[in-house]
Amino acid sequence: MSKEVNGGPPPPGRRRRGAALEAALLDATWEELLAVGYQELTYEGVAARAHTSRTVLYRRWPHRRDLVLAALRHRTPPLPPPVPDTGALRTDVLALLGQITARLSEITPVLEVLTDSRSRGTDLDDYLAERSRGDDGGAMAELLDRAARRGETDPSRIPARVATLPVSLVAGEMLITRQAPSQAAVTAVVDDIFLPLVAHHGGTGGAADGG
Repeated sequence: MSKEVNGGPPPPGRRRRGAALEAALLDATWEELLAVGYQELTYEGVAARAHTSRTVLYRRWPHRRDLVLAALRHRTPPLPPPVPDTGALRTDVLALLGQITARLSEITPVLEVLTDSRSRGTDLDDYLAERSRGDDGGAMAELLDRAARRGETDPSRIPARVATLPVSLVAGEMLITRQAPSQAAVTAVVDDIFLPLVAHHGGTGGAADGG
């Protein structure tokens, strides 16, 4: 647990203001999250790490969840990566799932926030959901459209729930276990679950292509 002490002033000659001060505070918050976890994070611990006072933190972020949300946005901006284009549906989906696991791995140190009832229905809960999903429904639609142009499948015959299934399974497992699934597990989601369903509804789906 963080030591319950007041933060001190920054070292001489390093007085911080404006954006520089805010960045330092959010960096200190992130470091404290990694060190002690969300449940044990205190304003006192962050203030001590940032060499400032609790008042400086409270003035900007009156609630702990606001402080954590600001730190998350500062350190892991939810910018969607480019949609993969490998030339085949199977490898496209594998690449997309790799992007998703990498994105979620960035926030696994603070996934315990999801189990804190005080975060439910807040901007923090919304951010974590946004971070886990991004625009991956749109990404899957784009992958299926490309597959259609290659003659691999017919997206109009694939139920929406099937189209989003790979993302839902991988993201859901990560949010429950708080760790990235193995590459073998991700490949099994694609080869053993998703592609057979795609083939059943509307095409070959590129099964067994690309190893």
